[in-house]
Amino acid sequence: MISRAALMGLVTLAWHGLVRRPTRSGLVVAGVTVAVFLFCTVDAMRTGVERATSRASQETALIVYRQNRFCPFTSALPQYYENAIRKIPGVVSVTPVKIVVSNCRASLDVVTFRGVPSEAFAKDHATHASSDAMANWLKRGDSALIGRELADRRRLKAGDRFTAAGVDAYVAGIMESDAPQDQSSAFVHLPFLQEQSKRGSTGGIVTQFDVRISDPTKLDEVALAIDAQFATDQTPTTTRAETAHVARAATDVIALIGFARLLGFAALAAVFALVANAIVLSMRSRQREVSVLQTLGFGGAHLATLVMVEAMLLGSVGGILGAGASYATVALARTAFTMEGVAIAVPPSIAIATLGLVIAITLSLAAGVVPALIAARQSIVAGFRS
Repeated sequence: MISRAALMGLVTLAWHGLVRRPTRSGLVVAGVTVAVFLFCTVDAMRTGVERATSRASQETALIVYRQNRFCPFTSALPQYYENAIRKIPGVVSVTPVKIVVSNCRASLDVVTFRGVPSEAFAKDHATHASSDAMANWLKRGDSALIGRELADRRRLKAGDRFTAAGVDAYVAGIMESDAPQDQSSAFVHLPFLQEQSKRGSTGGIVTQFDVRISDPTKLDEVALAIDAQFATDQTPTTTRAETAHVARAATDVIALIGFARLLGFAALAAVFALVANAIVLSMRSRQREVSVLQTLGFGGAHLATLVMVEAMLLGSVGGILGAGASYATVALARTAFTMEGVAIAVPPSIAIATLGLVIAITLSLAAGVVPALIAARQSIVAGFRS
């Protein structure tokens, strides 16, 4: 059994061994850092997609869209559909929404204007903006409440003029919300956006209806009832759960992140290979040193522990740097994938950074097992003859 004092001495000895070979150790740490950074960043993207597209058991939100339409530019529904939807059993509220986007394709810098009924929006989002910002928004017909991520990305503040996608608005204030769609959108008055929009029809036409129902178990039933209501109209609808609507819009992004995740796992395999190769090369160049340590009284357990500690140090330093860099990048960038008017935020996560660090250390320890066994079994004479 190795005592605590002996273990601390081995840690110090292992650290000095790595420092004596700065080029080799630095390259290994750099490789581990890049691999962990890639894994954590891709996993943050995956978490954002899952959060936005995973249907919860208590979900009560439906999106009513024009049938066989995808981009908001092409979805046009009569606003009077609102009255018919309200009469369907199980429906609690209906919000007509006009959406105008600067780009319908997948992008990291899309401006999304959402035209909403003023009073209903102010009531539902009263806690998401200051009372002064909400009051200013209600007073001015050309005003907008900007989501925090969009405001940071475009460096907007209250009192600015904001022009994008053919819409010119006054910034009444900044919204704070956990919903990805709120964070990346500019909310304006519905009549204003209907008249300001340069694409599609104007007054009386909306892009979609946001529907809330009372019983989450009847989500599909209500969706079918809404579509049946307008099946024979000139503008039939397709109604989906909000998460399903986001998942359909984000199909390309989901496929891309799935491929990127494979690269993340490949990067972790590289961690194992890098550390294993570094430890093997280190032990080959230090066979005489190992024999000297044996002569001084180091047993097989001490030598094996020394190798494992070196491997752990390489994985720990690289893991801390990679996980920390990934967390900082995601937190500062406040990235959101936007496509077809829906946004998927990439959230920073301490849990993901911790997971990346733990995986890096675990793989490094696994990579050191075989070199540790070889060092423990090396004979004194063989080491001096090398």
